[in-house]
Amino acid sequence: MFGLGKKRSTFGRWLDKKGLTQDEVAKCSKVGRTTISNMCNDEDYSPRIATWVKVQRALERKGYTVDRNDFFNM
Repeated sequence: MFGLGKKRSTFGRWLDKKGLTQDEVAKCSKVGRTTISNMCNDEDYSPRIATWVKVQRALERKGYTVDRNDFFNM
């Protein structure tokens, strides 16, 4: 299922490694699926701070520690 030649951003590869799905993150963070898809597939995409905070809080509730600087250029 994973690694079928599709391009993934650093954030997308991290989600794959942790076994999380884009839909799961979108539902938990209440961020649109398109936004999560852009975060996972587009290396040049950088989400707004408010969007990242929602995603970060959702991931922290699941027990993951994440930092925006690890995934996106500021």
